[in-house]
Amino acid sequence: MDRFEGEVPFASPPAEGIFTWGSDADDQPALRLVERADAPEGVKVLEGSYDIGGWGGFTHDFAFDRPAHDWSTAKGIRFWWYGQNTAPLPPGSGKRINFEIKDGGANGEASELWTTSFTDDWQGWHRVEIPFSDFRYRTDYQPVGGIDHVLGLTGTWGYAVTLPAGQKGRFALDGVELYGKADGSLKAQVITDAAVHPVKEGATARVKISVATTVSGPLDEPVTVDYTTEGDGGTATSGEDYRPVEGSVTFPAGTASGTSRTVEVVTARGGGAEPAETVPLHLAVSGAKAPAETPRVVIDAHGLPYLDPGLPVQRRVKDLLSRMSLEEKAGQMTQVERNALTAPGDIADYNLGSLLSGGGSVPTPNTPAAWARMVDAFQLRAQATRFQIPLVYGVDAVHGHNNVVGTTIMPHNIGLGATRDPRLAEKTGAVTASEVRATGVPWDFAPCVCVSRDERWGRAYESFGEDPALVTAMETVIKGMQGAPSGKDLDRRDKVLTTAKHFVGDGGTEYGSSTTGSYTIDQGVTKVTREELEKVHLAPFQEAVDRGVGTVMPSYSSLDILGDGQAPLKMHADGAMINGVLKDRMGFEGFVISDWQAIDQIPGDYPSDVRTSVNAGVDMIMVPTAYKDFHTTLVDEVKAGRISRARIDDAVSRILTAKFRLGLFENPYADTTNLGRIGSAGHRAVAREAAAKSQVLLKNDGGVLPLKPSQKVYVAGSNADDLGNQTGGWTITWQGSSGRHTDGTTILEGMRKAAPDSAITYSKDASAPTDGYDAGVVVVGETPYAEGVGDVGNGHDLRLSEADQAAVDRVCGAMKCAVLIVSGRPQLIGDRLGDIDALVASWLPGTEGDGVADVLYGKRAFTGQLPLTWPKSEAQLPINVGDAAYDPQYPYGWGLTTAARAPGEHGANRLEQLSAEAKAAREAGRADAGEGRAIVTAARLLVQDRIGQKITPAVAKPFAEADHLLLGGDVVGALRKLTAAYRAAE
Repeated sequence: MDRFEGEVPFASPPAEGIFTWGSDADDQPALRLVERADAPEGVKVLEGSYDIGGWGGFTHDFAFDRPAHDWSTAKGIRFWWYGQNTAPLPPGSGKRINFEIKDGGANGEASELWTTSFTDDWQGWHRVEIPFSDFRYRTDYQPVGGIDHVLGLTGTWGYAVTLPAGQKGRFALDGVELYGKADGSLKAQVITDAAVHPVKEGATARVKISVATTVSGPLDEPVTVDYTTEGDGGTATSGEDYRPVEGSVTFPAGTASGTSRTVEVVTARGGGAEPAETVPLHLAVSGAKAPAETPRVVIDAHGLPYLDPGLPVQRRVKDLLSRMSLEEKAGQMTQVERNALTAPGDIADYNLGSLLSGGGSVPTPNTPAAWARMVDAFQLRAQATRFQIPLVYGVDAVHGHNNVVGTTIMPHNIGLGATRDPRLAEKTGAVTASEVRATGVPWDFAPCVCVSRDERWGRAYESFGEDPALVTAMETVIKGMQGAPSGKDLDRRDKVLTTAKHFVGDGGTEYGSSTTGSYTIDQGVTKVTREELEKVHLAPFQEAVDRGVGTVMPSYSSLDILGDGQAPLKMHADGAMINGVLKDRMGFEGFVISDWQAIDQIPGDYPSDVRTSVNAGVDMIMVPTAYKDFHTTLVDEVKAGRISRARIDDAVSRILTAKFRLGLFENPYADTTNLGRIGSAGHRAVAREAAAKSQVLLKNDGGVLPLKPSQKVYVAGSNADDLGNQTGGWTITWQGSSGRHTDGTTILEGMRKAAPDSAITYSKDASAPTDGYDAGVVVVGETPYAEGVGDVGNGHDLRLSEADQAAVDRVCGAMKCAVLIVSGRPQLIGDRLGDIDALVASWLPGTEGDGVADVLYGKRAFTGQLPLTWPKSEAQLPINVGDAAYDPQYPYGWGLTTAARAPGEHGANRLEQLSAEAKAAREAGRADAGEGRAIVTAARLLVQDRIGQKITPAVAKPFAEADHLLLGGDVVGALRKLTAAYRAAE
């Protein structure tokens, strides 16, 4: 197929060719054809280099307009691979390379993927031969959701290579070809219904053995399966714990594919308390391929105190901890990305405590029900461990269950901050928790309680805002997700364990300080005084602890406390902050989970990384790929005395406490009661309300908004009809993507539903004629990104694209116009502000574009306020409320309304009245309630009416500080600042 002499070009589908792919641009390998004297065939080979953080590899697709290839007469596929090891390694210990073939379907990108892998255990050229019988249906991803689950090989479309993640590497490949003659006997395979069969002591396990053919037809030859429970590998005692069985079953020629036989294993009822014991059912197969692994019957643990749900949690934890080995404890401290598992059985073999799905790591099909089945399958594996400690599965559900198609996607946190509505934040958290838990996932790596101090940060939209008082106020989301601070609600089917992240100062990193790849600010250094650290960055974490947050995630960033004489220190290594401040001073009782592969950024070798982070107070490590190395290293460090056993016991106690409170020991599997409510009308109504309240009206000259349903409206801009752009990053995949990738309503669709009888014309680039319209709506802004990939200076800036600028100019030059900016942060638009009649900060409103349409057409009033200062230029950054010099385009807290207009006359008198009402409310103890906010809102609207668009530094500074004081409960101080702003506008 490939000699790599230039006969197959580098080209993307639908043409035949070789092309690269990855979770982002940096994860795509670099390929080249190189002449080499040692080339196994010809004179050239395919060489490549890679540095993959998520996933990446390359593909050879056959041309879409030509027939697929027939590989059914061959035994397998082989190729030359240049090993990169400097010394021979034991088989299976080198880097794992995944190799897949594309079978059936319409073309290479609409086929069925069958996968296997090999390990690079050698040095120099080595021929790798893979029989087709080794390939397995890929369960984690299928481009079209699967076809017939049959590897027919009569219509193949090419192959793909997935390279290892987590470290830099090189490779060379040559001579890809088919080999051998198909073995007819291996067209059949014996499978079992499950690899693990838990049963209560004294019960009977039933193992179903089935035969399946690659073409789903009857068997050509007979298949015999000999079975026995006698042999190595089990922990139960034959004749004492179970009745031994042996025998054979035969599937004659002509047997239909899918036919099953059942083998029963009867367990004995004893009298004492025991941990779980295993009984392997060994299978010897002739005439077909044997199952990939030996099925195991597991006699459940019973009678031990930790299994008694009536006992206090701490007593259960103490009992279980006392029984565990060091190796079992190390497993509980290990979190693995599900795709990194070498084999599912490693969950039990390494006693793993947790799995996660990284952004975009999803089952096939990507549906809520498939998620529940996937998590249950992993939990089943944990039942084969001695104490049957369940996994705690985690996901980044940062604005809804955002990895899953069809779920309710909320506005990102920056939009929720704009609502200034803590009760609504709690409701969004409750919806998210319900949808996450219904899929079998009990742990959410959210909320981010960071305080974003620089809009150039690619994670700015993950923050509720720039003011710690605002972030703290919105942490009601924790109650919505997790319930009571005591943790008593965690075992409910609609609650999840929460994570406050990223401790501490991730939103305060200095621009240009990052050393991670091409990032400019994310994962950099936060330089603050001790006072700034306490007031700005630590305050939200104290609030999270007070609300009972279950876990805390340290930041990738480093902390540099000015004046302490110490060098910047990576947060994952900062024991003074994690142990000293978070756990000891704040009283955090949950467990600390590292960020993705974050301990690897600590200076030093890997053993040093492990002991430094664990000794600093990190309780569970999101490894996420090299879990075997981590497990071995952690055990070795403890045995060497460099990590104390007391530290291990503390970490594992915290982890086990969370698992008991979640009710996982009693109910490890998904409770799908709420599965039907995922993406329901009721849930979407909450997201719609949040989207509407997140819209911030910055300017509204001439009362352009709200629109009237009778108006003829011209709609333009890149983000008017793009669901992916309005949901942003962390949606279905880590980085998100433009286009329709899930269920929802775009802003344009929402407008057409809100005004069904209105004449609405849509022209994305505003190229359609603009004559004869009553108003124009131009929806512009950013395309999706996540984390440091979105840092300004890393391929991003704060300016509209040329196409969006042209659309604004064309529409606003022809008619009254409203410009909506759909983005995760402010965009610089001052040079066009004079031509824009109405300006709206729409943030990233999620899947419910109806909410945006609600305020555009007046079904709801605009009530949002800026959670971030809107700058005039990038040179001003960072700019935040409270700065000594403060001259923004729009100040923090700014937000016009369409509900009512403040009186234009006698404003000073009205402010005096409101000030008196504020003092009365404070004296009566009502200032922290809704009454206090209502008083300040009335004053704010009055002041904004006075200011208009003439925002000077003298006006902006006290105006912004008023909202900060209000969020801190100082209603009287807020009125004083607003009065100062009013007078400065005179």
